[in-house]
Amino acid sequence: MKLNINGISKSYGKNRALIDFTASLEPGIYALLGPNGSGKSTLMNIITDNLKADSGNITFEEDGVEEDTLKMGVRFRKKLGFMPQYPGMYPSFTVGRFMWYMATLKNIGEDLGKKERSEYISSEIKRLLEAVELDDVYDRKIGALSGGMKQRLALAQSVLGDPSVIILDEPTAGLDPKQRISIRNYISKIAFDKIVIIATHVVSDIEYIARSVIMLKKGVIVDRGAPHELTAKIEGKVWEADVDDADVENVGKEYRVTNITRDETDTDKARLRIISDTRPTETANPATPTLEDYYLYVFSDVLPQ
Repeated sequence: MKLNINGISKSYGKNRALIDFTASLEPGIYALLGPNGSGKSTLMNIITDNLKADSGNITFEEDGVEEDTLKMGVRFRKKLGFMPQYPGMYPSFTVGRFMWYMATLKNIGEDLGKKERSEYISSEIKRLLEAVELDDVYDRKIGALSGGMKQRLALAQSVLGDPSVIILDEPTAGLDPKQRISIRNYISKIAFDKIVIIATHVVSDIEYIARSVIMLKKGVIVDRGAPHELTAKIEGKVWEADVDDADVENVGKEYRVTNITRDETDTDKARLRIISDTRPTETANPATPTLEDYYLYVFSDVLPQ
């Protein structure tokens, strides 16, 4: 199974949102990273056919047969699961009714008899709500849910029907650390035989589960690779340095400071995490780079200081 994205470009007036985006995706998790306006949402909306590309095409390959997704139409949409960043949900619906509504829209179990279909959908809804820890609010109205609960419900509906391609836009937004880990593990588990595309600003959520990371800047792929391959590119460029409180501001003006903590042994000093091609201070020591460090390194020119 492959999803082939071939030379996709899209402009909004003079603003070029995507420029010749090309990628071939197989089962596994792919992370889209980039600042606001980099083209992530545009790409996801083109894949889901919510938006038309100016040029290029997308094909889906399965069992040796490759077809254009637009020509496949409904057949491809049945293979898709989509969780938008701001999902629209009817506040008067209960959790259970919403899942049944989505199952009906997706024609889940359409080849089964009425009784068998009802039993199948019921079991699927129960299984998915348990997976996202919402099985105890089946009869609660969506309007009464917390933001985190709504986020988990949006994830549950995206995997309803066992889709082959799952697209998740900020899937852990609004979740507490425990829920984030639970959802991250769940996404990792279902990705063994599915193509999962995640757009997120929470870099730590995908650092250990992504097969590949695609970094976008102003519609262009600026780098891609496995997380460990990307972090290896800034070995020797991440530092930790103890700095007097009075010097913190000056160091911040000269270097990219990504974290500031208090030195436990000296209350007059701060410990800075710094990204720099050269040693920023005489006392700075090399630190092990993370994917977040690499993200900040790549996008240092478009992120606020």
